[in-house]
Amino acid sequence: MNAFAKTLRAEWTKFRTVRGWVIGTVTAAGVIMALGLLPGLQGSCGKHGPGSECVLPVGPGGEEVTDSFAFVHQPLAGDGSITVRVTALTGLLPGPNPDEPRPGVVPWAKAGLIVKAGTGQGSSYAAVMVTGDHGVRMQHDYTHDIAGSPSAVTATAPRWLRLTRTGDTVTGAESVDGSSWTTVGIARPAGLPATVEVGLFVTSPQYAEEVNESLMSGAMGGPSQATGTFDHLAPQGGWTGAAWQRDSIGASSNGPAIRDSGFVRDGDVFRVTGSGDIAPAVPGAAGTGASVTQTLVGTFVGLIVVVVVGAMFVTAEYRRGLIRTTLTASPGRIRVLAAKAVVVGAVTFAAGLIAAAVVVVLGQRVLRSNGVYVHPASTPAELRIVAGTAALLAVAAILALGLGSLLRRSVTAVTTAVVVIVLPYLLAMTVLPTDAAQWLLRVSPAAAFALQQAAPEYPQVANLYTPPNGYFPLPPWAGFAVLAGWTALALGAAAVMLRRRDA
Repeated sequence: MNAFAKTLRAEWTKFRTVRGWVIGTVTAAGVIMALGLLPGLQGSCGKHGPGSECVLPVGPGGEEVTDSFAFVHQPLAGDGSITVRVTALTGLLPGPNPDEPRPGVVPWAKAGLIVKAGTGQGSSYAAVMVTGDHGVRMQHDYTHDIAGSPSAVTATAPRWLRLTRTGDTVTGAESVDGSSWTTVGIARPAGLPATVEVGLFVTSPQYAEEVNESLMSGAMGGPSQATGTFDHLAPQGGWTGAAWQRDSIGASSNGPAIRDSGFVRDGDVFRVTGSGDIAPAVPGAAGTGASVTQTLVGTFVGLIVVVVVGAMFVTAEYRRGLIRTTLTASPGRIRVLAAKAVVVGAVTFAAGLIAAAVVVVLGQRVLRSNGVYVHPASTPAELRIVAGTAALLAVAAILALGLGSLLRRSVTAVTTAVVVIVLPYLLAMTVLPTDAAQWLLRVSPAAAFALQQAAPEYPQVANLYTPPNGYFPLPPWAGFAVLAGWTALALGAAAVMLRRRDA
């Protein structure tokens, strides 16, 4: 232990006395802070005076939600059920001209039956529905989703739906003929009052599609609209007998040019048109605003700098012939390599920790001052992002050190380190098709960028879940494990070769 402490002290002395390594580390931290705090994304939240602030409703679980839909409803006191047949689900998508939408239905367009605590946004609910491309679903309280039959609704294959409330329990069922029923799901929405609002609903979320299948090539889209056609509407139980009332919850008529009134009743047939979604709110092309991840755009540039410092920390000694002096003063070669790894990792971690903390705290303020809505992250998530960014930089620097020890030549080592660590991220973000990019971000050291993900992905929410929008294909610590594995492999190989080769 004494010997390692002396070696560690010697390596630290080397690092702090070489101006280029110190400047490089400071530069990496400075770049991360500068790019995170410079004005970047622009938005309109709060930019048009009082009332223009962006405020999202909060669901029963405390999460931000989207709660926007067309609602045809009556009060239900106590227990009861409602049955309907859905005969069609059609829609409109954004076209090249905003005033000329094109026919189409987004995959998560929804039409069906809903029981809701009230008409206020964010109130608890349970719903059974048909969707554009995901069959029948039972959803409740925004984050819960249960799959029913996968069949789509057509004129020749309508779908019967039933929603039954019994106390605090809501049961969703489906049928192909209105006689034989299959339970889709059972839900217990949080805090349903004795009298709830129950009826038909239709909504259609933001439409977005990738351009040229590249993660950084952008997206096109906009609000969409859906129309559900219903008949055989049959309420039973504690209904008040009030007339059917139509509401646009959350001002849901934000779709492309609406061609009808939004609610048309022709005898037994109801046609309801709506736009929006009932789901968790997410950042991204098909969502709202940005996440904390967007403040750390400078990490990529900082990573290049620390990779160069990490590789040069060992190759500089080979270039100048000083490695012989080092190994003479500290005969334990593995001990020298370990001490270098500890020093470059600790210094880089400290610099990255300071930079990430500054950016995560102040970068959100910059985005909000630019009118960008920033989804708040929990304190544990922010701490993980800050510490994870520092760990990403530190372990990448150690990986570059291992490559430098293996290759010995500065230019070769730095080039290889950049190709192995940095290039995969650049290719995934700018060049490769989505599937190839996602694969590369699973197997390369760039997988560790997943440590910066701030927003969860929801299967029932359509969005472009790509790195430019703050999403990565692996969970945070799984991505870090990939980088750690590469680093262990490089250091292990460097240790073996260091013992076998002459200085």
